[in-house]
Order: sequence, then C-alpha cells, then structure tokens
Amino acid sequence: MRNRLKELRARDGYNQTQLAKKAGISRQTVSLIERNDFTPSILTAMKIARIFNEPVESIFIIEEEDL
Repeated sequence: MRNRLKELRARDGYNQTQLAKKAGISRQTVSLIERNDFTPSILTAMKIARIFNEPVESIFIIEEEDL
C-alpha cells in the first residue's frame, strides 16, 4: 500500500509533529506511515483523511500486489 501523506502534509503546511498531534499519534508513527513501514489502523486512517479533507482511499492506495 502506498500513501500520499507526505505530499498532503506539504500541501497543507504541516510538519510531522503537527500532524501527529492533530491525529493523536506519535511523530514516529507519522514517519513510519510515510515510509510505508507501518499500516495505520482504520480509525487512524480516517482521522488523517478528515484532517486533510480527503477520502481515505485517495490517501492510502491499495495496489494489486497488496491483495
């Protein structure tokens, strides 16, 4: 699964710490998600989507090889 988290952070002017605080997760978790080293829970993915006013599926993209 790939994601657009870093791109959206840059677009909206958030650093990792700011996004982490708004989403209720650690900065380290944001970093892990951006590097595709960690898959967020559905709840966390939904919180992140709401922060960016984007559908979850436009941020977290499931690719064919993930299925």
